[in-house]
Amino acid sequence: MINKRWYDSDPILKEALELLRLSPEETKNEAAGFMLKLQEQVAGEVIEHVYDIINTYQGKGNRWYDNDPMMIKAVELLRNAPPKIQRVAALKLLIALEQKSFDGVEI
Repeated sequence: MINKRWYDSDPILKEALELLRLSPEETKNEAAGFMLKLQEQVAGEVIEHVYDIINTYQGKGNRWYDNDPMMIKAVELLRNAPPKIQRVAALKLLIALEQKSFDGVEI
């Protein structure tokens, strides 16, 4: 089976993002804020690439997060983070979504 989405190859990333996709808007906003903390973990050229993606897809793409600029930025930061950071962030995101609370959760 060929994976269609960038996160399909990692079961933790896949589950975390699918759960996020199905979450209420308030939870998505909290999750986006959590994931935006990844900026501290990724290089400047990644941040520049993320802004290019936002400008390209905001309101125009077919992905579930393309209509929310904060969510685009958060998901793209996760996507462009090093694999180890991706996995740790996805695990913490998954736990916070399952607990329905981001209190005390840090990247």
